[in-house]
Parts: sequence; structure tokens; C-alpha cells
Amino acid sequence: MDVKWGALGQVFVVSLAVSVAVVVVFSLGVMALSARRSVREHHGDGGSGAVVAATLCFTACAAVVLYGLYLIVPQFH
Repeated sequence: MDVKWGALGQVFVVSLAVSVAVVVVFSLGVMALSARRSVREHHGDGGSGAVVAATLCFTACAAVVLYGLYLIVPQFH
């Protein structure tokens, strides 16, 4: 059996990079929701911009997860 170490290394690097990116985007979404709460407490405002930002962040995370599932499950192809 021959292991293609270069391909394995590429998979590792891409997986690590995408994992870190998803965690960062999810954290930004949580921060946006936290900012919404802070804005509402201090200004009485709805903080709708923060809700939009959080929704975009969480939607991006869900899209990456669904794309990963699409790549893994052969019945989806």
C-alpha cells in the first residue's frame, strides 16, 4: 500500500483552515448577538444590524457544514 503523503498533507491543511474559519465566523455571530443585547440595554434600540450580521454568520457556518456533508455522502452526488 502506497500512501500519497502530499495529498494527505493537503487534506490536513485545508481541513484545519476551514475548521478555524468556521469557528471564527461562528464566534463573530455570537459576538454580534451579544452586541445586539448590549445595544438594546443601553440605547433601547432593536439592534437589527447586529441580528443581520449574526444571521449571515450562522448561515455561512451552516452552508459550510452542509457542503461538507455533500462531499462526504456519495448518495448526494
